[in-house]
Amino acid sequence: MTLQLRYVAGVSPAKWLRAWNDRRPDLPLEAHRVDESAQVDGLREGEVDLAFVRLPVEADGLHVIPLWEEQPVVVLPKDHAFADEATLTLADLADEPVAPVQDDAAMTVELVAAGTGVAFVPHGVARLHARKDVVAIPVTDAAPTRIALVWTLERDDDDIQEFVGVVRGRRAQSSRGQADDEPALSPAKAAKKAAAERRAAEAAKAGKGGKSGGKGGKGARPAPRTGAGAKQRSRRRGR
Repeated sequence: MTLQLRYVAGVSPAKWLRAWNDRRPDLPLEAHRVDESAQVDGLREGEVDLAFVRLPVEADGLHVIPLWEEQPVVVLPKDHAFADEATLTLADLADEPVAPVQDDAAMTVELVAAGTGVAFVPHGVARLHARKDVVAIPVTDAAPTRIALVWTLERDDDDIQEFVGVVRGRRAQSSRGQADDEPALSPAKAAKKAAAERRAAEAAKAGKGGKSGGKGGKGARPAPRTGAGAKQRSRRRGR
């Protein structure tokens, strides 16, 4: 028995395949790239277990977990007037002809290189089909696309959930739905979270001290004053 995984251009599943092979050597996983136009066909037909797809898809009968957003870029011929720009906007490109979109993104890029127009694609797709006669430039105000992991409602078993856990960073000993399903924090966010937790713990500790009359708490009674200064204050008060 094997698990069948399909993914669209722009997705690089190698790290998850390695993690799966380490965790489940008893259940091989076969991965193949498919055209975006056919990204859910195998799922619907029962021939594929899971797929990385580019949204939107018809979600009826599917579990859909949105993952990451993709940076949109425009692919231009290398001798285009905008080829040296760091970024572009949709307004910059409003008068540019668009190359006919093909099911195979490599063929779309081929048409760009041939001078038929420009192409708007996710950055991962442009990187996959990079060539010397075209350039890819970020389009700052174009809507990003999004990759998702999908599988059918009928195929929702322990093996599927284990692969979902691999993608979401869940440890092997963790059960479904535990906090490990949350994406890992960046180092900066992790430091901020730790600092906030420390402050909360210190505040709670101080609050307990105040209730019991401990040192520094709000309910602590000030110690009586002694010495020459205290005697002088007593005389002024007629004591």
